[in-house]
Amino acid sequence: MILKTLLWCILILLNCVQGQKTLQSAALECPSLEKGDSYTQSEFLSRLANECRYDRLLLPTYQTADVVYVHASAYVYFIQPAEAHDLNFKLHFLLQLRWTDPRLAYTLYSPERTKIIGESDLRQRIWVPHLYMSNEQSSSLMGTDSKDVLISIAPDGEVLFSRRMQAVLYCWMNLQKFPFDDQTCSMNLESWKYNASILRLMWERDNPVRLSSELHLTEYSLIDYWTNESVVRGDIVNMRLGGGRSGNYSALKFTFKLGREVGYYLMDYFIPSMMIVATSWVTFWLQADASAPRITLGTSTMLSFITLASSQAKTLPKVSYIKASEIWFLGCTGFIFSALVEFAFVNTIWRRKKAVSLKKVNSKYILKSTLTPRLARKELQKELQESSPQLTKSRSCSSLNQETSSDPAGPGYNNYLTVHSFPSALNLPTITTQSYDELISGGRRPPASEGSDEPPKHHTWTTMTPQEIATWIDKRSRVLFPLLFVFFNIIYWTFVYCL
Repeated sequence: MILKTLLWCILILLNCVQGQKTLQSAALECPSLEKGDSYTQSEFLSRLANECRYDRLLLPTYQTADVVYVHASAYVYFIQPAEAHDLNFKLHFLLQLRWTDPRLAYTLYSPERTKIIGESDLRQRIWVPHLYMSNEQSSSLMGTDSKDVLISIAPDGEVLFSRRMQAVLYCWMNLQKFPFDDQTCSMNLESWKYNASILRLMWERDNPVRLSSELHLTEYSLIDYWTNESVVRGDIVNMRLGGGRSGNYSALKFTFKLGREVGYYLMDYFIPSMMIVATSWVTFWLQADASAPRITLGTSTMLSFITLASSQAKTLPKVSYIKASEIWFLGCTGFIFSALVEFAFVNTIWRRKKAVSLKKVNSKYILKSTLTPRLARKELQKELQESSPQLTKSRSCSSLNQETSSDPAGPGYNNYLTVHSFPSALNLPTITTQSYDELISGGRRPPASEGSDEPPKHHTWTTMTPQEIATWIDKRSRVLFPLLFVFFNIIYWTFVYCL
């Protein structure tokens, strides 16, 4: 037992001696920072960020448990909104992050050194906050031979991290007023690893986002832009953040508002479509029976407009709601189609044989008689019967006497009498008889109602041929269609710019 105890004591002493030697060797291996001005930047940095005194996996304030404040700013070189069906935009920008790491302060060790500057190699030696863009589709660091990354460390430990990036970001566009729409897109920066109680993202106070003076947009114009700070909620359910950890995470947002330039669409779509619609009205100046030219004109204008509209629809996503461009398409299509229908209507009327009796020459009675000619004739007969219920059928006598004579001077030669039974209250034209001698001499008998006090009243019924009705409809269409199209334009452009 005594030997065993001695052996255990000897082993413990040997371990203690070996541990002390390891600590002494580690102390000897940790490079000194004294006389830091005598070292080159690479040598001094290798000593400053040596593993013996600096752990790049730990926060700068891991010893004090204070919040690390990361200040951000951006310089935008280029904004390229993509096609509407892609629902994204491309952004080229310089992102700068600024924070303080007390472990990298070197004022006491190298007072004459004003700044330490490095690139990707320095990025691998120090702690850098991990940020990501939540609406990112794709992104990459820009650079030719090497990535455009720059890090500078001030004597007090303030770190400025700059990187030049290009990113394609999602932008959920609302195309209800396309192409007169304004789109609001944003770049969202969020903390990936540390929650808001450990790391806080903040925009710089002065000019957090600056735009290049050479920034120019083609299809859009930049209306406004702004920045804001927020806190997002991460949990295991939606897996929003890395590892699915729950908590509140700091976030930054840069938002800009773009207005679509409508000059291209006015010159290439709206004005040509107006001209196509106006061309379809030429058919109203052609004769109603000119079927070949009127059909050719109507169908060619319809096909031309559909081809014009389809070229615009290819650049748009297939959404469930109706867009302003589709309202214009439906309206213009309706006017062109109505011109075709008008031709079919007047051509059908033109080919009718029977004349039409009209009580008055206006739109109501003309359309009523042309749309339902049989019904109009029945109503005419009914109206005559209601106005003169005592009107009886007329009786005609072929001769006043039954004697037949071939002598023109005979008393009964070619004397015709038509007898009507009319009520005294109905003033109708009176039919009188004339003999052959009176017709030869041109003599006239005074009408039976000549001695009455009131002059005879006549009905106002008018007869129009189908050709006259077709021409009348064409003439009215020449005025009605342009007026309706102007009214449609007033409503449409008021909706586009005022609502």
